Amino acid sequence: MNSEMVVCCGAMRSSMWSPGLALLTGVVVSVCAFHLTTAIDIPMEVEQLPTITEASPSSLIAFPFDESFPMTCEAKGNPKPEYRWTKNGEEFDPYQDPRLIKEDNSGTFVIPNTGNLTEYQGTYRCYAENELGTAITEEIEFVVPHVPKFPKEKIDPIKVEEGQPVILECNPPKGIPPLQIYWMTIDLQHIEQDERVSMGLNGDLFFSNALEKDSRRDYCCFAAFPRIRTIVQKNAMSVIVKSKNSNSDSSSSPGRANSILERKPSLLMPSGVKSETQLVEGDELLLECIAEGFPTPKIEWVRMGHRLPDRATIENHGKLLSIDRVNEDDSGKYKCKAKNIHGEANHSFDVSVEEPPKWVSEPESQLSTIGSDVHIKCSATGTPQPTIQWRVNGKPLKEVPASNRKVLDDTIVLHNAKSIDSAVYQCEASNRHGTLLANANIMIMNLPPMVLTEEGLEYSAVEGKSVVMHCKVFSSPPSIVTWNKDDSTGSVEGPRFTVHQNGSLEIHNVEKEDMGQYTCYSKNTEGKSAITALLDVKDPTKIFQAPEDLQVLIGTTAQLSCLAVYDNSFSGDFEIVWEKDDMEIALNHTENSGYFLEDGILQIVNVSHRDHGMYKCVARTPVDQDTASALLIVLDVPDAPENLVLSEHKGRSVKLKWIPGDDHNSSTTDFIIEYEESQWEPGNWNELQRVPGNHGSTVLKLYGHVDYRFRVSGVNAVGRGRPSEPTERYKTPPAAPDKNPENIKIEGHLAHEMDINWEPLSPIEHNGPGLEYKVSYKRQDVEEDWHEHVVKRHSFVVKGTPTFVPYEVRIQARNYQGWGPEPKVMTGYSGEDFPSAAPDDVAVEVMNNSLVKVNWTRVHKEKLHGHLGGYRINWWRLRSLLDSKKTHGNKHTLTFPGDRNHAMVPGLAPFSEYSLIVMTFNGRGNGPGSHAVNFKTPEGVPEENPVFRVTDVQKHTVALTWAPPLVANGVITGYRLEYQLINDTEEVGVLQSMDISSPDTTSCVLRNLEAVSRYKFYLRSCTRVGCGPQVSEESTTTPVAPSTAVSTVNLSQSASPSPPSTAVSHVSNATHSNIGLASIHGGISTQGWFIGLMCAVAVLTLIVLIACFVNRNKGGKYAVKEKEDLHPDLESQGMHDDTFCEYSDNDEKPLKGSQHSLSGQIKAEDSGDSLVDYGDEDAQFNEDGSFIGEYAGRKEKRVSMEVKGTTNQSKA
Repeated sequence: MNSEMVVCCGAMRSSMWSPGLALLTGVVVSVCAFHLTTAIDIPMEVEQLPTITEASPSSLIAFPFDESFPMTCEAKGNPKPEYRWTKNGEEFDPYQDPRLIKEDNSGTFVIPNTGNLTEYQGTYRCYAENELGTAITEEIEFVVPHVPKFPKEKIDPIKVEEGQPVILECNPPKGIPPLQIYWMTIDLQHIEQDERVSMGLNGDLFFSNALEKDSRRDYCCFAAFPRIRTIVQKNAMSVIVKSKNSNSDSSSSPGRANSILERKPSLLMPSGVKSETQLVEGDELLLECIAEGFPTPKIEWVRMGHRLPDRATIENHGKLLSIDRVNEDDSGKYKCKAKNIHGEANHSFDVSVEEPPKWVSEPESQLSTIGSDVHIKCSATGTPQPTIQWRVNGKPLKEVPASNRKVLDDTIVLHNAKSIDSAVYQCEASNRHGTLLANANIMIMNLPPMVLTEEGLEYSAVEGKSVVMHCKVFSSPPSIVTWNKDDSTGSVEGPRFTVHQNGSLEIHNVEKEDMGQYTCYSKNTEGKSAITALLDVKDPTKIFQAPEDLQVLIGTTAQLSCLAVYDNSFSGDFEIVWEKDDMEIALNHTENSGYFLEDGILQIVNVSHRDHGMYKCVARTPVDQDTASALLIVLDVPDAPENLVLSEHKGRSVKLKWIPGDDHNSSTTDFIIEYEESQWEPGNWNELQRVPGNHGSTVLKLYGHVDYRFRVSGVNAVGRGRPSEPTERYKTPPAAPDKNPENIKIEGHLAHEMDINWEPLSPIEHNGPGLEYKVSYKRQDVEEDWHEHVVKRHSFVVKGTPTFVPYEVRIQARNYQGWGPEPKVMTGYSGEDFPSAAPDDVAVEVMNNSLVKVNWTRVHKEKLHGHLGGYRINWWRLRSLLDSKKTHGNKHTLTFPGDRNHAMVPGLAPFSEYSLIVMTFNGRGNGPGSHAVNFKTPEGVPEENPVFRVTDVQKHTVALTWAPPLVANGVITGYRLEYQLINDTEEVGVLQSMDISSPDTTSCVLRNLEAVSRYKFYLRSCTRVGCGPQVSEESTTTPVAPSTAVSTVNLSQSASPSPPSTAVSHVSNATHSNIGLASIHGGISTQGWFIGLMCAVAVLTLIVLIACFVNRNKGGKYAVKEKEDLHPDLESQGMHDDTFCEYSDNDEKPLKGSQHSLSGQIKAEDSGDSLVDYGDEDAQFNEDGSFIGEYAGRKEKRVSMEVKGTTNQSKA
């Protein structure tokens, strides 16, 4: 294992760290670099030389606030090294001092800070040795610093003539650098420094020329030693400046300046005209020139033959030239020039940059075979050139002679080396700037291969990835390593296989075929060795459903999915781990964690801002892993803006600035500025202005005489954020109103008045106290002056006006500050009166049986006496044309706004007589009505029959009864009866139809129907115009004869509600309901005679059924009956007044054929038109526009009819 550690310090120069602040003392610490042995990788099982692995630095300072100071020395070797120490070149045994803390199996000891450390001060060195050799550390200097102090001395006052130079010496005590110097007063006030007064690198305070104001008695020098946390103070010094002109009151007066002796500059620091400066490469170059003279000189810096480098800076008021990190190119001549109007003074600096030692060829540890020649090379460079000193096992080379060893220049040669030549060689390179020390372990041995890797290791690889199987071998001379697979004689080879220098076999892009046993063979001249290893190839782990980038609202739940496939053998070792911003998420499955993982889905509950970041899904097995990342962006409303500032106050405008808050990943679109005022609505915030989201300021236009506060809130796509903290209050001065009232309404509720109303100014719009309104008006197009009135309310009534004449009106606001802007002139009319004329020439045009068109002549404008509102039509029904008696029905009204001369009146009852009038109206009300016009509506189709029932059901017959329609809409001419078979099949029977021409017929019997079959019956009433809507019933014929069974009726009325109880009397008594049977059964079912009777009925019924069944099997119908069915007697189908309406259905009629939809076939033959066809777009209907029809009562007259044969089948 190769290791190297530098533990050295550089020689520190006595110079300032920064001008006027840090000063290094004259303490010089030697700089040396110590390199631990560059060790060869020899296993610890093999005998080997000691190697230093850890050591203390070359300088160890015992700071008083540290608890202890370790003297570290650790080494390795075989046999295990033993340790010994020297102090100041003499043997030192830490175990002889019970105060020192020792560590077992270590060379390290610890010096505790017990307060008496001086006796341990000195230079230490550690030796680690075994029977093969000795390794050493560099010398370690243990420094116990003393507490620096200024000497106790009495400093006489310094007296100087005004204008002469003064130097106040600091002479700080020596201590642990860095040193920082401060010149202050007793009150700890810094002495002000400038071009005339400044501190030098040595800490002295220089006055280029003293002035009377420099006289004081408390010039104090403070020396600070940060590393030992100490500040010391020198006794205060007194400076007395004698004035040249004692009669002058001001030290800066021209007379005093002329009395000071003016002179050219001379240098106070450095002395002479030339000096040399040496420093180490990488240090900071500090050149200083401080001059005296009057006027105060100015300093200039130049480099002879070159320009100053870019790294150069001029500091300390021009008196210090600083160049950091100097190198050899910075060597040369530099010059400073001190100038004033009387001349100049110069000083040259010859700067040379030297280097501490650097390795050119560092000695390296070597492992060589017996009989070989060993070369140990050591060379270094530096300025001045370092000297080289060799040691072996810590001793100078000359003290350990060897016949086969020679030193040739910078190389030691061991000829025909033997095992006894194994040793630790030390090379030390030194110059005045530092020392380098390196250890080199020279091992001479012959050793057969020693395989350090364990036998039979099992490796798992992932298909498509790489795998490395180890075979670490140590031998001397080096071994040749080869790998075989599955007992094959040849070595593995190919572009996918690589055998590294350390013996490891790497297989690239692993395949399933690479699975098996591998053998590593190692061989040298001393012997051979081998180990085996097993390789198992796994399927790769792969994420097939990766998480996707999400944008979620704060407070919601985010879901990130991650599903992966992996090798089945890892079913117990596979895991999915989630990371956020490269930190693993702890999933403790508690509500407090906020994270839940289920079925590969990571749920982040109640998302907050801290959840924003990059989430990584890691699907891993013991041998591989796959990752996928997604960015979770948390959206929220903007944070409240900050640092609201009001500026540019200009009376009724002010500039508001703010710093936007965090927009939380959704750009701010707007800023809302709100205000709160303290007089009218204190505490209530109102929106004042909106500005775009990329603005951070705006100018606010304000009302006068208002004490404002402002706040700002941001808006983004998520919503509006919290408002900022309010600003301080800002009160605007009062001003005249900025606007006049709006929404002025001029109305006339009475004939000779005009009402003027307006929307008053809001309190904040007053702009000041004393708000009033001036109302001005005059008649339009009439030469007259304006009539003016000043009011405080927001309405005014003008009395005594002519009826409905135009006026011009204007309203102007004012307060104590003045009038508002010039008002706009509004036009309105005085009060209206009722119209005085009715429409003429009213005519009615009948469009159909429920709609008429009304025409009239418009009322002249002069008769309106106001704004035309429109026309109204009132109508009422006089009578039905079926009834000769007239009655005045309910009045109906339709309103038609606007100027028009016709309108449509819908919703009329057919076959009726009506009367109507037309009138106009304005804002005051209706005018007189026109002459009444009577008209009649034509006949229509009847409404549906209120009663339609099946009254008797037999095996082949059904009796029907009905009631005539309550609203006939004309003269009833008869009925249309239709029926069809509707057994529970997808298809229905043919629709049979018959017309009943007698309007007084209200019942009918249908014959020859199929037994046990369900029929549907339809009935419509008819007038001369057509037939009305249908009603329907359903019924099922019975399976037995009427004498042996009570028929059961199934009723289904689809078109009308259940008829009133008065219609029940028309139903045949032969019809019995299930409810009636249940009632009888409940009373007599327990009587003996009733049970015997029921048994007899049951026996007779069974006999009849058997007889019918036998008869039917013998042949069914007779031939004569079949002929009658084929050739019906049409004349026998006439109506007879003395019989019921009977209808016979053919038993042989087919069930299939031409079939029709019940809803589409039975269709009302009326002419009902939609109101949409007749109403105009501006028609308005009053709530009383709908009307109730009148029904005339009639007595039902039953007529019996019988129809024999069959009727023609109706075709839909």
